Amino acid sequence: MNCFRDKGLNYQEIEMILVGNHAPFTWGKNAHKAVHNSAVLEFLAKTAFLTEQINSSAPTLKESIKLKHWERKHGPDSYYGQS
Repeated sequence: MNCFRDKGLNYQEIEMILVGNHAPFTWGKNAHKAVHNSAVLEFLAKTAFLTEQINSSAPTLKESIKLKHWERKHGPDSYYGQS
């Protein structure tokens, strides 16, 4: 997982990865979570594919919105999805 190290990512926070010229990988703290992550990745891939089919010029999500959603679950003041 050199990609994770090189980009400063944590495999425990990002439980899936797309690998060029290979199948995707998903994992989790147990088998149930790993299968769930596989279903989520499949849904995301389908959504991205359909978006491209509908509008190949569709813009990507703004970095500020990506960061907001990441921080609300994983940031120091996280509040979403926490026990």
